[in-house]
Amino acid sequence: MTTTTPSGRPETPALSDGRVELPPGTAPSDPRFVNEDLLPVPVERRRWTTYNFAALWVGMAHNIPSWLLASGLVALGMDWKQAVLTIALANVIVLLPMLLTGHAGPKYGIPFPVLARASFGLRGANLPALIRAGVACAWFGIQTWIGGQGIFILLDKVFGGWSEAARVGGQPWTLWLCFVLFWILELAIIYRGMETLRRFENWAAPFVIVGALVLLVWTAVKAGGLGPLLDQPSKLGWGADFWQVFFPSLMGMIAFWSTLSLNIPDFTRFGAGQRAQIWGQTLGLPTTMTLFALLSVLVTSGSQAVYGAPIWDPVALAAKTDNVFGLLFALVTVLVATISVNIAANVVSPAYDLANLAPKVVNFRTGALITGVVGVLIMPWKLTETPELYIFTWLGLVGGLLGTVAGILIADYWILRRTVLDLAGLYRPDGPYWYAGGWNPAAVLAFAVGGVLAIGGSHSAPGKGPFPEDGLIPFLKPLADYGWAVGLAAALLLYTALMAGRRKSDDREVTLQ
Repeated sequence: MTTTTPSGRPETPALSDGRVELPPGTAPSDPRFVNEDLLPVPVERRRWTTYNFAALWVGMAHNIPSWLLASGLVALGMDWKQAVLTIALANVIVLLPMLLTGHAGPKYGIPFPVLARASFGLRGANLPALIRAGVACAWFGIQTWIGGQGIFILLDKVFGGWSEAARVGGQPWTLWLCFVLFWILELAIIYRGMETLRRFENWAAPFVIVGALVLLVWTAVKAGGLGPLLDQPSKLGWGADFWQVFFPSLMGMIAFWSTLSLNIPDFTRFGAGQRAQIWGQTLGLPTTMTLFALLSVLVTSGSQAVYGAPIWDPVALAAKTDNVFGLLFALVTVLVATISVNIAANVVSPAYDLANLAPKVVNFRTGALITGVVGVLIMPWKLTETPELYIFTWLGLVGGLLGTVAGILIADYWILRRTVLDLAGLYRPDGPYWYAGGWNPAAVLAFAVGGVLAIGGSHSAPGKGPFPEDGLIPFLKPLADYGWAVGLAAALLLYTALMAGRRKSDDREVTLQ
């Protein structure tokens, strides 16, 4: 079976199930745009099943920052029902672009930066790739710091005296030791490659679920039932005060996984087919995040009944036990949960993105090591100091930019090309995706306009953030609370309009030929 591009050019032969691969012996070899990690995954190696994708999401969603999302919203004045509703709705919304961009993975076997070449150009794809890589490096640092803190707290409880060690840079040196050891362990696992990651996620997912349920049962037994937190009224009500917090919080919750809505092809390229990635992600993402948020609320409720104050941090709560076995079990659970999300969500993407920047000198493993170094240099402990900085500034700003890229990818792949790509052309400077010197001006303009609209109005309350109170661009301030949606919609519409004329011109040229 042979397909054609929308402009009428011949396309790479497709299999009966719609999947496409390069014919044997035809792999591109230009070292500026090709290395082994960027080439399409052969069909025989695309074997991830529905369970693999569901397990991937369960493993990624069950982590300490996910647990703390509900606490951040409660700290902003929501009650538990409003917090869980916000998180559930956000993950249903972000699932849609996740499935749309993920489609190219099983069909063509390509990672995110190669897919971005179709819209941004072979060189221009480095723009969204480096933005995504920078975000992932920051997230890697955040998750590693939080994981190191968890290990530190539990080991202090087991051995005693760790928190009283001499301080370096304002923190006990033992905390820095936990951070570094955890960092090394993560990179050692991902260095072994994607197949090792798949096997790790397969058993990590059920293990972490069991650990979370054990924490719930333990808390409920000590509390004799769940405590008064579930009866606490919202400080915001359901009026204007609630909606002022709800929309920026919703965008922040969407931004939590908006990173993966771009680079999900990095994983779906190993999928056995579209059904596997669609069902696996649908069963894995929104359900897991919602149940995990609810679980965090129930456990915290029990902690309030037992200790007189809500303890949102699961590590701090686990440290309340004097049972050595319980502490060690909690320690292993924290290790597995944090490693599971960090190496999958925050190392795989920049490893491919950095390889795309310089394929000749950077491969997947080298990119992973660079990610680890940058993740430390950005000082992640500064990004999680307050809910305002974490949810509104960091997640909101990131979400606006990444929503813009998602809009361009979706417009190009679904609206303009109807999922038909010239697979070999994604690796050739003389192919259809070279545009102007390797850059597509339409994509760059759509990204710039969408990005300004999405984050130009970013603002902070006095003394609580880096932005002016009236916004960076004051008249765009009303759009700031909807950054991800504004960026996605604006870029999608503008890119479609700019490219529609170009594609009509291409069609006329083919007709004349």
